[in-house]
Amino acid sequence: MRLRTTAVAAATTLLSVGVAAVAAGRCATDAALKPASHRPLPNEPPLTVHATAAGQITLTRSLASLRPGTYGLTGRSCHAVVGPVVEDAPHAADCVVRRLERVTYGDLNPGTRVRLTPQVHIGDPRDALGIDHTDVHVPGELGPLPAWFIPGERSTWVITTHGLGTTREHPMVVMPFLRQLRVPVLDLAYRGDPGAPRPEDGISHLGDTEWRDLDAAVRYAVAYGATGVVLHGWSIGASMALHTAANSALRHRVVGLVLDSPVLDWRATLRALAAARGIPAPLLPLALRAAEGRTGLHDSRLPEVADPERLSVPTLLAHGPDDTLAPWHVSRELVGRRRDLVTLHTVRQAPHAAMWNADPKGYEEALRRFLIPLL
Repeated sequence: MRLRTTAVAAATTLLSVGVAAVAAGRCATDAALKPASHRPLPNEPPLTVHATAAGQITLTRSLASLRPGTYGLTGRSCHAVVGPVVEDAPHAADCVVRRLERVTYGDLNPGTRVRLTPQVHIGDPRDALGIDHTDVHVPGELGPLPAWFIPGERSTWVITTHGLGTTREHPMVVMPFLRQLRVPVLDLAYRGDPGAPRPEDGISHLGDTEWRDLDAAVRYAVAYGATGVVLHGWSIGASMALHTAANSALRHRVVGLVLDSPVLDWRATLRALAAARGIPAPLLPLALRAAEGRTGLHDSRLPEVADPERLSVPTLLAHGPDDTLAPWHVSRELVGRRRDLVTLHTVRQAPHAAMWNADPKGYEEALRRFLIPLL
């Protein structure tokens, strides 16, 4: 009887662990693969608004609120744009004062909980930047894909793709700069985005399927007169660009890649996002295994993303050591093995997909030097 009781207890324990693993796997994949487009990724710490004044905002002091550069500041029912830290502004020891560029909507009352986001602009290019554009639909595998097209005089187009936790509004940070270069820009919303077709399983595949939407955008650009395209992607948008350059039937039209914070090690990214959502460390391996089963992602499924041998066009890789979601060392290894094609623009004190935000002038200068020979 005692042996049977022990066996039942052991079985119950194993069942509980199994249930916990399944739950952890679902939670982990939801955290990483079903990010809400209206709010930042979970690795961004929450901040509290303490006060606002003319052109200034006082926030909780943290490594995040002390970052250099320009960011969106978003809460449950508000969005604003904040600039650099105001060093000489009086403040309490546990606070930091940043320049308040503008309030897009809502109120920033004391006590409001907010997070920094690399998505600075809200709306469309005309409303947010005063840049004329055309709303177009790219014929995609799952249905029409909304996109903004900004005309330019060049025959080489730049196609932009956002990453996890943002929307096609994120690439607007570089649109004024690209307009100065007179480059046509196609800013794409892909499967799962607002207004775009929803994938059948409702989750992201970290570029493994989404790249086909970017491939459709390349076909669209060529059909409407582009002689070549530069693919500029952030996060998994950068992974999509690598997939497209390696697999597209029109890859000979891809003349360059701009990769901002590319997800080259999907396991590390999934693990970091799951941990940020509070998944206990002992359950992370089980969560990753569950994510593999749910998405079909395996090591053999994404070989070209970080394979230096499959890279064949000039590439600008913007990344930095403070990215906690996409490991910087993988990007450095790619650069080290393909110095003939890849230029690394290192940005320090920048979180994931926020290389422009941390250093707009440096980012745009690196982009200018890279793009001019390709146009």
